[in-house]
Amino acid sequence: MVLKTFGWSFAVTALGLVAAVFYGGWTAFGVVAILSVLEISLSFDNAVVNAGILKKMSPFWQKIFLTVGILIAVFGMRLVFPVVIVSISAQLGPIEAVDLALTDQNRYEELVTDAHPAIAAFGGMFLLMIFLDFIFEDRDIKWLGWLERPLAKLGKVDMLSVCIALIVLLITSMTFATHAHLHAGPADKAETVLLSGVAGLITYLVVGGLSGYFEDKLEEEEEREHEAEEEAVRAGKPRSAVVLAGKAAFFMFLYLEVLDASFSFDGVIGAFAITNDIVLMALGLGIGAMYVRSLTVYLVRQGTLDEYVYLEHGAHYAIGALAVILLVTIQYEISELITGSIGVLLIAASFWSSVRRNKALAAAESGSSGKTEVSSGV
Repeated sequence: MVLKTFGWSFAVTALGLVAAVFYGGWTAFGVVAILSVLEISLSFDNAVVNAGILKKMSPFWQKIFLTVGILIAVFGMRLVFPVVIVSISAQLGPIEAVDLALTDQNRYEELVTDAHPAIAAFGGMFLLMIFLDFIFEDRDIKWLGWLERPLAKLGKVDMLSVCIALIVLLITSMTFATHAHLHAGPADKAETVLLSGVAGLITYLVVGGLSGYFEDKLEEEEEREHEAEEEAVRAGKPRSAVVLAGKAAFFMFLYLEVLDASFSFDGVIGAFAITNDIVLMALGLGIGAMYVRSLTVYLVRQGTLDEYVYLEHGAHYAIGALAVILLVTIQYEISELITGSIGVLLIAASFWSSVRRNKALAAAESGSSGKTEVSSGV
């Protein structure tokens, strides 16, 4: 089952890591491995959400999402989008940016370094909004209850996450941005950071709005389908199940693609905190994207979406840590090892907490059943 589900991911991993060694030696191998793990950890909640929706779709539309969808996710968001970021930030054409990355890495690195304050502000704000919206939401399951309970109460205040994000952006523009790190030395990039941060915030709100739009369309279509079914039953007429199911599935597919893009966006932005090398970024994020798709299929087939309930929390805490790191790197350099390790450690901690929770629940159930048997025996 594991080999059947993750076979393509294993193959892509092997090819990607071998390509990294040939491209930049064992250092590149390590960077690609860290990026892959980071993408998987940040996108685990993506796989969970995708699986919850995908299981409602017909086998045909599941195949569409796992084939056409993977092309959009890997080649669109993970490969093309980093080029777009660099070309816009450094004011280069996409082809020129790719050519420069492959032929003159020193010049490319200088351009990316100069564009880093804008990239970090844009990405930091986008990631921060994802984290804030998650942490301020009142959830039934809480990992760090001592922290999440009071924050959930504060989250009842409208637009609190946006206000906090804007405050963080203002502080960043007045502190780190005034001594931003460029290849020629420190420089004042307060205006650039402020504008880029606002753009990141707007992008998050737009993506969230699109996701909500498609979700509403999906709910409307499902309601119409249900009403049509009831009307057909009352009239004693057959209904066009294929057409209605097709509409609902089509809106599901659109919603999934927008949702998947919004989740993958944080991995792409977060990758800039680890490396500016577009080739290594593409290899690492591509490998991670394959595992996210395989994990989605695995969760659907196994039906174990709720088994490790704290993993989503760990992933969002990792997103919050990356947001802070990106904003700090506007002025200070932070080791790639530290950046990658924080996300892995948070995911590992949430996984271990989930395992302990499951064991405690199993022990409690076992104890309750044992007491029942003793009572009945007496």
